[in-house]
Amino acid sequence: MDNFVYIKVNMLVDFMKEVFKNIGVPSAEASICADVLINSDLRGIDSHGIGRLKMYYDRIKDGIQYPVTKIEIIKESSTTATLDGNHGMGQVIGHRAMEMAIEKAAEFGLGSVAVRNSTHYGFAGYYPLMAIEKGMIGLTVTNARPSIAPTFGIEPMFGTNPLTFGAPTDEAFPFLIDAATSISQRGKIEYLDRAEKPTPKGWAIDDKGVDHTNTKQLLVDLVKGSAALLPMGGIGEEYGGHKGYGWAILVEILSAALQDGAFLKDLDGFDENGKRTPYKLGHFFLAINIENFISVNRFKTIAGNIMRSLRASQKAPGFDRIYTAGEKEFEIMRIRETEGIPVNQNLQKDLGVMRDELNLKHFDFPF
Repeated sequence: MDNFVYIKVNMLVDFMKEVFKNIGVPSAEASICADVLINSDLRGIDSHGIGRLKMYYDRIKDGIQYPVTKIEIIKESSTTATLDGNHGMGQVIGHRAMEMAIEKAAEFGLGSVAVRNSTHYGFAGYYPLMAIEKGMIGLTVTNARPSIAPTFGIEPMFGTNPLTFGAPTDEAFPFLIDAATSISQRGKIEYLDRAEKPTPKGWAIDDKGVDHTNTKQLLVDLVKGSAALLPMGGIGEEYGGHKGYGWAILVEILSAALQDGAFLKDLDGFDENGKRTPYKLGHFFLAINIENFISVNRFKTIAGNIMRSLRASQKAPGFDRIYTAGEKEFEIMRIRETEGIPVNQNLQKDLGVMRDELNLKHFDFPF
């Protein structure tokens, strides 16, 4: 199913905006949502870009996510805030939360914002990039619907819980690490499903602790609770699975405890009667104003020197290059900005469904 067509970036952005607006998202907020998604695609993170548009479309139609976002400030100080997203658009909530953190950091050196009752906020790396654009360090975490089993367990208890950090450098690209605390995020499993590919061994287990590689069935079983993804390090402690498990708990605490939010099984999207409900996700955002510690230029030089020293270190046999986080994505972005975004056959079908249902016939996709 690797029969891709390439669609120009501007066309995809315009299409996503139109889809969001046609299902009730206000125009300015539709632009934010589309920007988060396209920034994921541009960097080669296909699990969180245009491929997720149909998910938001369906959730809004099903009434478990609201197109109009009403953010409520629960508590606020000079350097902190707690927000309630009221189940609106996660990208809009995340954008405003990081914006607030940056504003506070600009004045006081540090800014942090905790969020409850949000929805999937897309490509997590987008939010540290907002801080980087202002010459700051950025960090965000989010919990998610249950899919990872704890070390020595088989039951999916918490989400893929990404821990995401970014910092400016004096290079053409920043340092940006955006990684799930599981071996692979759920979105990558969804991407494999669209590509009709198996899930690699070691990524997931069934309720007997055995490798689960049937991608389509795995997505069903994750919802049923009869399968689970594995934390970074894999099964047990031999390869550090307990470390990924521990970092996932850290994310859960920052995403739930500070904001009196939902956690673990309460994020599964179902009520006690099995009816679908909003996911009630929590996020946390941190902005650090570098100028309160050192000049931005000196910081960028040191950070850049760290990156360059790592890349110049001795290579393993058979390898001629060492990368630092954000480098591959930067190189992919330069290509995709001109060549467009690859869209496989199953995703083409999803785009076609939304185009036809919303009567957006003027989008003449090449399929």
